[in-house]
Amino acid sequence: MSTFEIKTHQIGRTYSNPHFFILNKGLNSGKPLDLPCPNCFVIMLKNEEDKNTLYHLSMMLQIGGFYAYYLKGSVIPFISINDCKNTLLKGFESSKDLEIIKHIKAVSIISKKEKELQNVIKKMSLLKIAYIKNAFKNAN
Repeated sequence: MSTFEIKTHQIGRTYSNPHFFILNKGLNSGKPLDLPCPNCFVIMLKNEEDKNTLYHLSMMLQIGGFYAYYLKGSVIPFISINDCKNTLLKGFESSKDLEIIKHIKAVSIISKKEKELQNVIKKMSLLKIAYIKNAFKNAN
């Protein structure tokens, strides 16, 4: 795996390299995102495989509470770019361990399945709404 670059995301800016975003404000700081938001960092990598590995590693670090240790601020907690980068680097170094790689792959598969199921739930919700509207349309 190669190294990564982390910067504060600027609204409206686009990126050509493989990248993902990390939320930097609120109690979900450290959460990886596919789409940018006003309060996030951008992580840029050289290839898609490293992006997927680091994305899921970041998810594991966030869920495990490793970013929470570095939260600052009393009203709206946030994580600094240096703390985020250092946490990612520590996780990145440990990700070379074969056991961690297995866990990252498992989390990747679980996340993919979760997205598929969320998509099915959305479609079922739309179908339910269509049936309800159709029932009342026929009642009139």
